[in-house]
Amino acid sequence: MSTVVSAVAQYALFVVALGALLVWVRVPSRQEKVALAVEAVLAMLLVAVLVKVAGAVHTDPRPFVVDPHLRPLFPHPPDNGFPSDHTALATAVAAVVCVHRRWAGLVLLAVAVCLGAARVLAHVHHTQDIVAGVLIGLLAAAVAVLGYRTLAQRRVDRWVESRPWQLTSRGAGKDS
Repeated sequence: MSTVVSAVAQYALFVVALGALLVWVRVPSRQEKVALAVEAVLAMLLVAVLVKVAGAVHTDPRPFVVDPHLRPLFPHPPDNGFPSDHTALATAVAAVVCVHRRWAGLVLLAVAVCLGAARVLAHVHHTQDIVAGVLIGLLAAAVAVLGYRTLAQRRVDRWVESRPWQLTSRGAGKDS
């Protein structure tokens, strides 16, 4: 059982990344592919920033540091465990996918939660580290998606305003 927990704790992040990539490949429109990719990259960048800020604001020694009788299931440095960056990153990517393909995103969110639970069972995080990671991931995804869509819509609006003649129906609006 510890082998499964260790594998999920260390490698489920790659499952989420692969799942997101498969969704991206199957998205039919170029515009949605761009949106999914940009939103995911923005969310990952936001996760990196938010995890650093949260870790600077709050310190939570890892379980095996707090209780020397606990042994992590895999080698891990005894640094600050707050928040779980693995969980935050997996949650952010899964949430972005969820916006584009609900069921695939929900499956990936379940994998992200399993990843967090496995990291607790592996004694490298406390539950609060995982909860904070999920919240940070959701926040990063929401900001990334809303930010990209707002900027993309403004760009489309500016383009439309600069080309009003292209919006007319065939033949209408042409000078005779």
